[in-house]
Amino acid sequence: MDTRLRDLSDPALYINRELSLLEFNRRVLEQAKDEGNPLLERLRYLCISSSNLDEFFEIRVAGLKEQVAFNSGQMGPDQLTPAEQLRRIGEVAHQLVAEQYRVLNDVLSPPLAEEGIRFLKRSEWNVKQAQWVKRYFYRELLPVLSPIGLDPSHPFPRILNKSLNFLVSLEGTDAFGRNSVIAIVQAPRALPRVINIPVSYANSPHEFVFLSSIIHAHVEDLFPGMQVTGCYQFRVTRNSDLFVDDEDVEDLLHALEGELHQRRFGDSVRLEVAAECPDEMVSLLRSEFELGPEDIYRCNGPVNLTRLMAVPDMIDRPDLKFPAFTPSRPRQLPVGIDFFEAIRQNDLLIHHPYESFSPVVELLRQAAADPEVVVIRQTLYRTGPDSPIAKTLVEAARAGKEVTVVVELKARFDEEANIELATRLQEAGAHVVYGVVGYKTHAKMILIVRREGKQLRRYVHLSTGNYHPRTARQYTDFGFFTCDNTVGMDVQKIFHQLTAPGRALRLKKLLQSPFTLHQSVVAMIEREAGHATAGRPARIVAKMNSLIEINVIKALYAASQAGVKIELIVRGICALRPGLPGISDNIRVRSIVGRFLEHSRIFYFQNHEEPELYLSSADWMGRNFFNRIEVCFPIEDKRLRERVLREGLETYLNDNSRAWLLDAEGQYHRARTGSKPKDAQAQLLAKLAE
Repeated sequence: MDTRLRDLSDPALYINRELSLLEFNRRVLEQAKDEGNPLLERLRYLCISSSNLDEFFEIRVAGLKEQVAFNSGQMGPDQLTPAEQLRRIGEVAHQLVAEQYRVLNDVLSPPLAEEGIRFLKRSEWNVKQAQWVKRYFYRELLPVLSPIGLDPSHPFPRILNKSLNFLVSLEGTDAFGRNSVIAIVQAPRALPRVINIPVSYANSPHEFVFLSSIIHAHVEDLFPGMQVTGCYQFRVTRNSDLFVDDEDVEDLLHALEGELHQRRFGDSVRLEVAAECPDEMVSLLRSEFELGPEDIYRCNGPVNLTRLMAVPDMIDRPDLKFPAFTPSRPRQLPVGIDFFEAIRQNDLLIHHPYESFSPVVELLRQAAADPEVVVIRQTLYRTGPDSPIAKTLVEAARAGKEVTVVVELKARFDEEANIELATRLQEAGAHVVYGVVGYKTHAKMILIVRREGKQLRRYVHLSTGNYHPRTARQYTDFGFFTCDNTVGMDVQKIFHQLTAPGRALRLKKLLQSPFTLHQSVVAMIEREAGHATAGRPARIVAKMNSLIEINVIKALYAASQAGVKIELIVRGICALRPGLPGISDNIRVRSIVGRFLEHSRIFYFQNHEEPELYLSSADWMGRNFFNRIEVCFPIEDKRLRERVLREGLETYLNDNSRAWLLDAEGQYHRARTGSKPKDAQAQLLAKLAE
């Protein structure tokens, strides 16, 4: 790359977002190879990389294919056309898939077998196991399988998105004199894909057989009197992005309910087939699903590696998993404390998953039971209909509180759960709204209004993560409690914007998308550049999931040229190229991939002698700045600010075990050094968890 370039609009200065996302998935797959991880956790990482790739095709590749089909789409700062992106994606994705199966077969299976965990092929079954499999087939599978022969009266069946299917070739004549050549067998989704062989039939402590192997072994029993000449598993991935024109529907909930059904049968974008499937059979499937040769992925193993995710939970081997941990309770919030009194004394901060999510639920429970609480308002993006948060809000509404919940129905892949949640809340008497037409509500906010004497006091919880107890054990996030009146008024104004029409109200402390966040971030970057130009110390440290918004990147490039030291911790997509002489010499980018999913967004600006630190629900992406409702809130208490800087940023900048460093060519390299290993997540677990 010509690093003498100075035009910040030059496409050579930017990494393509889709290729960057694939690079993140490659880093996840690398965790499956890392012998420093427990063996069953390595298997989980393999499954996560497979699941990530599924979603990548369902959303990102599907969108690019639509752009090519309609000759539309706006090019990003890298100026790659949709067709060129698809070509490059295909090259990388085929490499990734081949590597996934190599990791399963050659890297993980041998050590798993040494530990008594084996995935048996049909050729490895002994007589007793084969008999058990046959009984299992007749008892569990035969009654629910519906083979379909392809002929004029039996057209090709509709194939569900990501479902397991078999293409079967036949010879012979059936009872009606038909010479069926091809048949389809669809495996119902209710059937487990990995079956544990009973101990009495196993030669090792944990032996498994794939559903596909059982069907393959007994597929002839589905076609009595016919000869099966071939049986090949396949899976089609479809476009799963929902399209609902918010402005043209009267009821978003009912429109989404109708669209969810169609998601299962969207346009085909990828076909996975067994590695041994003959070319003529692949051509038949290609024609049926209207896919090109580049869309075919041959799999040297089960076509859905994600289904192996169930295996670690089926095996009681703590020594092969990450050590169990119990999130601690902040000492300021012992069990049974009056939360309102605690928040009045000091602003409070919780660092998940190292510290427990339960105080958030307990605050809501106290609010629901407190006769002095008059209003509870909350945004819900992902939580689950059976979560304690949802149950508590239902109880509060039934207790007569004024409960208003902003439910984001279009939280991708959680739409169905959120529809169920919205229905339950409405039935309990809560006011449920779906945000603002054309904007996703991604902000994480709770507002509790409590009568205290002659005044109403506002208590607020703001977070970088979702109100989801399960992900609070898996994602790193910060939660913030305060009764600061200015913050409370800002949050109240945002809720008013979400529930009622009106002009954007001026906020005093919070930054909000789509109104002030983008311009404020750019202004703070430019302010730091001004300090550097004036010879004052200048530093930016920012942590986020993704960085792709071009004007923010340009501002960072300009700040680097002014001499600002910029350290970025970007878990996933990063379109910025660090380390370009004369352009981004002063920028370093690292990605942390570890036990927990790094999810918190933290923005620190040295600002000479008046440092500022913000926590946010928003990444530095165009959608977060311009197409979502997001909040970014300052941590003004010096003690809490230093804690976030230390735990959320500095610890990660010193990580040399789980960190990957991005170079100017868009490649990531492990941050291994000869010094003492430092694992940020492990250090925080040791320090904060019980």
